[in-house]
Amino acid sequence: MTEGYHEVTYADDDKYKGLWNGDGKRHGLGVLKFADGSKYAGQFSNGMNSGLGVLEFPDRSKYEGSFSDGKYDGYGVFTKSDGMKYEGEFRDGKINGAGKITFHDGSSGRPRQEGTFQDRKLVTGGKQTAAINQAQEAARDAQEQASKAEALKA
Repeated sequence: MTEGYHEVTYADDDKYKGLWNGDGKRHGLGVLKFADGSKYAGQFSNGMNSGLGVLEFPDRSKYEGSFSDGKYDGYGVFTKSDGMKYEGEFRDGKINGAGKITFHDGSSGRPRQEGTFQDRKLVTGGKQTAAINQAQEAARDAQEQASKAEALKA
């Protein structure tokens, strides 16, 4: 496949529209719609969602933020369909690092679910204002990249 914009439907019914590199891999901005109803819009690198983007699931849960090699990695915001939200750091697809959980009622639980997380569990409590701000900024930037990807045309 040549470098540039292409639209492709795969054998499993996943669909991609966006930019490709000269090696025939998704690269740059694009939108990947999965057969299960999930959708990723944002940046790709050498075939994988890498950089900033938004991943939406059929149940209306979504992740907005940074990806690396197809996994949540860096700062971002994950919002579940019930309104529960985690803002903070992710590593290798998991909640890992500084962040905060906010439940659908706006509370952060007792004990407060804010601090340092390791493998999705709170290990050290404490305010994480800087990490939350970075996650919110990454989410805004990811939304911007997703909008640009959605607007791409041949």
